[in-house]
Amino acid sequence: MNERTLVLVKPSAVARGLIGEVISRMERRGLTIKVARLLRVTREMAERHYAQHKGKDFYEELVAHITSGPVFAMVVEGPSAVSVVRRMMGATNPLEAAPGTIRGDFGLDIRRNVVHAADSLEAAEREIAIFFPEGEELAPQG
Repeated sequence: MNERTLVLVKPSAVARGLIGEVISRMERRGLTIKVARLLRVTREMAERHYAQHKGKDFYEELVAHITSGPVFAMVVEGPSAVSVVRRMMGATNPLEAAPGTIRGDFGLDIRRNVVHAADSLEAAEREIAIFFPEGEELAPQG
């Protein structure tokens, strides 16, 4: 069954020129980029995105990083997209991520770990609405 998920190329990775590498890996895996945009994440968007972490010691650092520069946001679609993308990303901490994963190959540390992707279908739906609130681009074609 086809699923949709949100993938973000984080500011430090955008600055390093890794957008094309992340897109290329998604496409080579057979996933489809449904819609994408380069944007600056506002504090309000970041707070909604990271709401489940509010109150944790790393929350402010997450918000500060995601708002520090442009983010490349995309909706990726394909069979089991949520779990496929999560496996492609590798462990949250790049030091623990396997070689061949995005974070294993390009991550610098746990905060500058290149990408974010939703961890469930429910999270994907919620996160897509934050980064693509208008939704027209995501309507089924045909």
